[in-house]
Amino acid sequence: QIFEIEASLASQEQNVVQAENNYRNAKLSLAQLLLIDDFNSFEIANEDFSIPFSDILTKSPKEILNKSMTYDVKSQKMIKSSDEIAKMKVAGKLAAQTLEMIEQHVQPGVSTGELDRICHDYIVNEIDCIPAPLNYNGFPKSICTSINQVVCHGIPDDNRVLKNGDIINIDLTVIKDGYHGDTSKMFFVGKKQPHAERLVSITQECLYKAIAICKPGINLGDIGYVIQKHAEENHYSVVRDYCGHGIGKVFHEDPQILHYGNPGTGMELKAGMCFTIEPMINLGTHKTKLSKNDGWTVETIDGRLSAQWEHTLAITDDGCEVLTARSEETL
Repeated sequence: QIFEIEASLASQEQNVVQAENNYRNAKLSLAQLLLIDDFNSFEIANEDFSIPFSDILTKSPKEILNKSMTYDVKSQKMIKSSDEIAKMKVAGKLAAQTLEMIEQHVQPGVSTGELDRICHDYIVNEIDCIPAPLNYNGFPKSICTSINQVVCHGIPDDNRVLKNGDIINIDLTVIKDGYHGDTSKMFFVGKKQPHAERLVSITQECLYKAIAICKPGINLGDIGYVIQKHAEENHYSVVRDYCGHGIGKVFHEDPQILHYGNPGTGMELKAGMCFTIEPMINLGTHKTKLSKNDGWTVETIDGRLSAQWEHTLAITDDGCEVLTARSEETL
């Protein structure tokens, strides 16, 4: 649930049915205010607020949003110790190293199944890690390979051979000493197509602009706003069905990091929080579809290109540290 009902229904002297309706309407209104298509997904994405029942009944959705950072935010479990962050830095560096390793193999004629085998062997035998995606909720491979119109969670396949002009996102997560490092990068296969190159570049800029503002005191909505603004100014759309996430010993945890939103809303960042930012930006509409065949592959609903970049970061006392930075980056 988004809200914990901290006052008993009896003490509020409210009719139970009316109270439940008010509670549901408050959630729906908040979702609409944030321009969220499905308020059930909003319920999942915002389970970090603890808002008194009396406020739900008496305050407008906008008042609740503006006041959200003053509520009893369930953030303590999200704060990592310096020792934990040190371990995540090791995992993050190894994940980045794996992306650097695989780049030379991304060539026309190579199958995504082969890319998966190369990464798996490197992760397990060279850097002594565990590939987190393998068997995660039934996912059958060690990396995700998302080509062209595939937004995310593409499954490597020996029958999917890279072609000249393709773009591919390779998303991988390694576990080292119990901690996760999660990152992804876009690669060009053979000759770059101008329209694809621009989309990939703007998507990376969206990630970098979001990282640049991360520090204690900003709100999650600020991150989403920066990404959405830059994408839409360049005539692209932001995928809303999938988001970034907290990370540590657990692969996916709170907080949820939406890549669109309103400034000054959502949870306030605190030093010690660790999460991913992974904007998925589409050439056409933001809408997506999930494969009925494999239950994992997500594609743009209009078949147009999508791009994604991802980093894991830790909030520091005065900014943030990118834990998965690659050697070619200055962050």
